[in-house]
Amino acid sequence: MRAAKQEALKTIDQLPDDADMNEIMYRLYVLDKIRKGQEAAEQGKTVTSEQLKREIEAW
Repeated sequence: MRAAKQEALKTIDQLPDDADMNEIMYRLYVLDKIRKGQEAAEQGKTVTSEQLKREIEAW
């Protein structure tokens, strides 16, 4: 996986020049969530769709 700083810079660079700070922060937030999800999947920290359905039904 690429370094976090490199991915953040690439993400920011892809935004339009008139992007405001809220858009930049949102994109970086989403990037962080994607990276964490990928790491969790690589570590096997996932649930099946059936497990998720059972958890939702239990609420």
